[in-house]
Amino acid sequence: MQLLKNSVCAPKGFKALGKHIGIKKSGSLDLAVIVSEVLSDAAAVYTSNKVKGAPLIVTKSHLKNGKAQAIVVNSGIANVCTGKKGLEDAGETAKLAARELGIKENDVVVASTGLIGAYLPMDKIRSGLKNIKSHLSTNSEVAKAILTTDTLEKEIAVNVDNFTIGAIAKGSGMIHPNMATMLCFITTDAKISSKKLDKFLKNSVNKSFNMMSIDMDTSTSDMVAILANGLAGSVDEKKFQEALDYVCTEMSKKIARDGEGATKLIEVEVKNAMTRSDAQKLAKSIITSNLVKCAIFGNDPNWGRLMCAMGNSNAKFKENLVDIYFEKEKIVSSGTSSNFNPGEVKKLMNADALKITIDIKQGKENAIAYGCDMTYGYIKINARYST
Repeated sequence: MQLLKNSVCAPKGFKALGKHIGIKKSGSLDLAVIVSEVLSDAAAVYTSNKVKGAPLIVTKSHLKNGKAQAIVVNSGIANVCTGKKGLEDAGETAKLAARELGIKENDVVVASTGLIGAYLPMDKIRSGLKNIKSHLSTNSEVAKAILTTDTLEKEIAVNVDNFTIGAIAKGSGMIHPNMATMLCFITTDAKISSKKLDKFLKNSVNKSFNMMSIDMDTSTSDMVAILANGLAGSVDEKKFQEALDYVCTEMSKKIARDGEGATKLIEVEVKNAMTRSDAQKLAKSIITSNLVKCAIFGNDPNWGRLMCAMGNSNAKFKENLVDIYFEKEKIVSSGTSSNFNPGEVKKLMNADALKITIDIKQGKENAIAYGCDMTYGYIKINARYST
């Protein structure tokens, strides 16, 4: 597997653009467009929140046939809880983009992220979509255009044998996917049917985005969508799944690392649980514990908080068998303190990433979850977020 510099434009036949159309008062980019030169097989996974954004509803309808050719995303306004007008605006966005690109309206995926409850400024959307085809390129700022409270772009591209996969994502707060706000758009030139694409995407999402949390809030607008235009021809499906897993996992890490106010990426690996479900529950219970997150922010090796979080997970395990490691330092041995040196552990915690390994010693199933520490910055950002 080879890492490439580009992202969604790395696979054959994809172009994109990112531009400012006036939604964000800051002047930051707020419209993203990704286009394949040919109709693509497509699949998507959506938020589990019962309140769903209008763009998500429109996109689900458009993808019923498993086909798409373009993705249009605005950032700054989420178009959620906007009733009939919100649905009409999302539909019009797809229609306008389709007209400019010379494709069918139903072949456009639409997404929005930002403030909930506000209507899209359709005059700005209409003017912003004019002549977009002439501004598409393979070297765009599309990754910047989907951001909200993020502090950095999240993008990746990999090449395996004859095919390439590229992706961009956004997410910093309101991140607790069960498939968070979390958006990820993936492109590939592999020839994969929409039915298989749906299966591969769900497999990858369950191992990556669904094992990530920043603040326990699941957004109304979460979406992971993938377009496969087939220009690279048939591929080894096992290698494709592995590459897609890698891309989704790396994007999950980038999102977790960029959690609102975060200073540390937390990776929790649970090993040797009785079932995979138990391993997942334990790992996610730890990364979603505010007490654990605060302790890690303070470089405090308070392992009792981890045990408490595990006990609240509803997973089956015996606490008197548990070993816990911070990086390679064993801090818990068979459920009790290993008499570690707190000063030394504090030093290794004073980094921008911390791996915690939990050995349950009761089975063979493993799981990994990703999160971040909780800082004063998280409260400041969310206390100031406009209403």
